[in-house]
Amino acid sequence: MSQERFGGSLRSLMLGCCVLLSACGAPEEVASPLLSADPIDGLRQALLDVAPGGLVEIPEGRFELDRSLTLSVSGVTLRGAGQNRSVLAFDQQRSGAEGLLVTADDVTLQGFAIENARGDAIKVSGCRNIVMRDLRAEWTGGPSPDNGAYGLYPVQCEGVLIGDSVAIGASDAGIYVGQSTDIVVRRNRAAYNVAGIEIENSMRADVYANVVVHNTGGILVFDLPGLPMQGGREVRVFRNLVTSNNTPNFAPEGNIVATVPSGTGILVSANRDVEIFANVLDDHGTAAVMVMSYLITGRPFDDPDYDPYPERIHVHGNDFGRSGHEPDAEPLAMIRAGIGRDLPPLIWDGFTRDSDSPVLCAQDNSAAESINLDAPGGFAAPQFAADAFDCSLASLPGVSEAGAGVAVPWE
Repeated sequence: MSQERFGGSLRSLMLGCCVLLSACGAPEEVASPLLSADPIDGLRQALLDVAPGGLVEIPEGRFELDRSLTLSVSGVTLRGAGQNRSVLAFDQQRSGAEGLLVTADDVTLQGFAIENARGDAIKVSGCRNIVMRDLRAEWTGGPSPDNGAYGLYPVQCEGVLIGDSVAIGASDAGIYVGQSTDIVVRRNRAAYNVAGIEIENSMRADVYANVVVHNTGGILVFDLPGLPMQGGREVRVFRNLVTSNNTPNFAPEGNIVATVPSGTGILVSANRDVEIFANVLDDHGTAAVMVMSYLITGRPFDDPDYDPYPERIHVHGNDFGRSGHEPDAEPLAMIRAGIGRDLPPLIWDGFTRDSDSPVLCAQDNSAAESINLDAPGGFAAPQFAADAFDCSLASLPGVSEAGAGVAVPWE
């Protein structure tokens, strides 16, 4: 390892050897205290001392930490031996709001896990060009409101890639990208979170080739009031395997994600220009796809820039398996009892405004029937139809054209 790669100083290089342990192959006659220091102390110092463009490596093993790690130097790669081989465990965390906080541009995080962080596992804030690859964020005790909110959590970023990673047990979202632009989320596995994958108040995102199972809600595309960035749009959700997302909602009371019904495959709320296509959705007690206005939550808002209505949601070419057999919402349960059969896979709440643009277009899905819940009318006259949303919209250009032909993980 050269001085330049690790940080441009002899001190950083020696600290790097502390982190790398046996990989450094330090001669026995060297007795520097830096070389015999605790590897976590070495890692913490290396993250402080690394020069722009440097590399910090996490050795193989499981390491216990009691406070957060931070990285604020641009151009750095933080790399472990693999998501199941280099494990940073925060079971005894006493301070810090996350496991790892990154506040620098052009950073690559790769090949390690963060377990049982007191707050978020990995938060990347206000950054450009972030790569998160071969990571694992997990709360190992199973679903609990005491788990941290977010697993992999870029927010207010430009240029985000999250790939080949795993998120398990988050009490809000396993993989969450918020208030960001130009996003690719691909080939990940999200399980046993409240929301598996969530794109919130963001523009231009491709979410594809992910396996999303056993969450409360599989994939969420939301726009919420009161946030600096408004007008989420241009999100493609395609070629994902979204199944059995029926875990009871375990979000802390009061969180907006606590309103997500268990048994939801894909949920779009107050977003626009969203294309949902070529997904496999099966075994969802509430619905395969739900399109909702923020108004259905009943929560007041006073944000003059906020638009609570969804618009131009394009749902086509999806394979809908069974859904609607055990809806986790009182109005839906009453409607199902009234009709004596499972609810349709595609559900719209019925909130609309005068507009030349359609709320929803749906065609070429394996099951065509849909339902307008008539939420504005108190659910008094829900409407069932196979052709209610028979219109077409132009396909979105997408963030990564190369992603359109990717081999999905279950093929």
